[in-house]
Amino acid sequence: MSQQSVPATPTNFAVWFEYALGGSLALRKTIDILIAGKRKFDAATNHELYVTYVAQAGTDPFGDLPDQLSGLIETAQQFLNTAVTDNRSHLKALGEVSSEAAGTGDPRTIIAKLVDELSKATARAAKLEANFAATSEELDSIRDSLKAAEQRSNTDALTGLANRHSMDEFLRLAQIAAMEKDEPLSVLLIDIDHFKKFNDDYGHQVGDQVLRLVAKVLQEGVREVDLAARYGGEELIAVLPGADLAACTAVAERIRRRIAEAKLTRRATGKEIGSITVSIGVAQFRLAESAEAMIERCDRGLYQAKRLGRNRTVTETELEPEAGAA
Repeated sequence: MSQQSVPATPTNFAVWFEYALGGSLALRKTIDILIAGKRKFDAATNHELYVTYVAQAGTDPFGDLPDQLSGLIETAQQFLNTAVTDNRSHLKALGEVSSEAAGTGDPRTIIAKLVDELSKATARAAKLEANFAATSEELDSIRDSLKAAEQRSNTDALTGLANRHSMDEFLRLAQIAAMEKDEPLSVLLIDIDHFKKFNDDYGHQVGDQVLRLVAKVLQEGVREVDLAARYGGEELIAVLPGADLAACTAVAERIRRRIAEAKLTRRATGKEIGSITVSIGVAQFRLAESAEAMIERCDRGLYQAKRLGRNRTVTETELEPEAGAA
């Protein structure tokens, strides 16, 4: 901290203590990139590092194994312990038969004991195989359930887009990649114009239909490497790695025009509903800034688009001075 002229405040200390521990690979990469780029650790940078990597450090929703999986592992361990014990008993019995065979025992008795012991070993092996087959089926079921749960945890049920949690994680990794590769990263934030009116005039089912339509156009309007997500309410967001402000703005405009040209009809009556328009704000990532700071500029652009009449895209370079002051 002294070498980088970082003030020894509690929050700064928390950031650099975490950096020294190496617990957050993302934080370590970010600080290393800033140091390599001879970036000054001013108050704004220090604050964003704390907010992004320390204050909002969450817990892994899959950190604890489900009880069912823990029980399955315990059962498998019991099977293995039983198999080891049976194998030892089997070897001991065979050793006794071998000793008897070396002596003057009755060959018929020795053969009978040997056949009996082999029969027991076969039965134990068959039982163990059946137990492991049943366990394997249960494990497959658990794996499918966990996969489905993970999918649900990352997807918004209404729109089918990524949810806020999934977007936050994607954006965090995209920020690190942008800094490592010195590549641009941009975000566009969409808000449906007069969305409340759709709900009030036609009901929430139509409002949901509007959301799904906009989500579909957004998903189709971005690349496979991009992420489209539901940000909250009637706001949708797209993260575009490798896209600068101009490229992201072009994508936003194509999406805006497609939505404005779309026709929405009520499923029950087939009657056409009024046109749908959206307002969009666009911003480009700045070195080491927090995700919140970038999205806040998108939000300001979005609301400036609303003030200017809606159905338009406003980039961070077009923000009015008074909007920034507010």
